[in-house]
Amino acid sequence: MIKNYNLEKVREIAGGDDSFVSVIVETFLQEIPPDMQSMQTAIENDNHKMAYQFAHKMKPNIDMFGIDLLKQIAAMEKWADSNKPTSAIQEQLDQIISTLTIVLEELKEDFNF
Repeated sequence: MIKNYNLEKVREIAGGDDSFVSVIVETFLQEIPPDMQSMQTAIENDNHKMAYQFAHKMKPNIDMFGIDLLKQIAAMEKWADSNKPTSAIQEQLDQIISTLTIVLEELKEDFNF
């Protein structure tokens, strides 16, 4: 079954230590949901600066877990530097939220969290 994440970089960072891989996964599971919610709230409130901060904060974790969302995160960061309405970024936000929600569930299941 194809996963929406890839642990290649995580395993590289962990240096073969499976318990450290679990710690990294657990940290991801703890940090990403509130960041997603905060980014979503920032966009709903048309707070470009706050949306940028959360998108930028999540980017390294998304990259480390091989999640195919870097284009959407880059679009979010670019939108944050504009005066465009929230409707201009809604599609990317929806993709980020739906993909990360799936990844979170896959990780919980795969790591028995």
